[in-house]
Amino acid sequence: MRKIKNINLLISAVQEKQYPKHDLPEIAFLGRSNVGKSSLINSLVNRKSLAHTSSKPGKTQTLNFYNINNDFCLVDVPGYGFAQVSKKDQERFGQMVENYLVNRDNLRGVVLLIDSRHKPTDDDKLMYNYIKYYHLPILIIATKSDKITRSKWNACKSLIKQTLNLDEEDGYVQYSALKKMGIDDVWQWIDKLLEE
Repeated sequence: MRKIKNINLLISAVQEKQYPKHDLPEIAFLGRSNVGKSSLINSLVNRKSLAHTSSKPGKTQTLNFYNINNDFCLVDVPGYGFAQVSKKDQERFGQMVENYLVNRDNLRGVVLLIDSRHKPTDDDKLMYNYIKYYHLPILIIATKSDKITRSKWNACKSLIKQTLNLDEEDGYVQYSALKKMGIDDVWQWIDKLLEE
């Protein structure tokens, strides 16, 4: 487990001019609304409520930049695929996410969260292909793995790999915030990325 000496929310941004002006590398966290992004970020940094979890999907509506040890940033990106968010808001979020992924030089890689209980959605496929198009390193995290039996993990991995057509170099972690499982594997991937 990585030692987190200090951590703070730099800014919640909605447009490029608000992004932090720094040279720190950034890792973006993407996934459908309610897939467990906030829980993952909180468990990685061992804080209960740094990133706000909500029973209401679609709660994160800004790019939240968290400075970790003044070494790098984790960026919590608004969730996609939530039907109750208006079409206009969905387009606005889409534009905001696209601008960040395409224009941010600090971005080193993307962590894409997929709910292990379900087949990846069309939105998940679109997002995966989009990230690959921009040649960004990617780690797939199968969240909520405590909700399926361990004997189903291999089937879950196969389904995600086939549905998204994963490349060999893509990372993959079976993860549970509740059981604190897979955290070290996620840090390993992040550390390797930051060393490159």
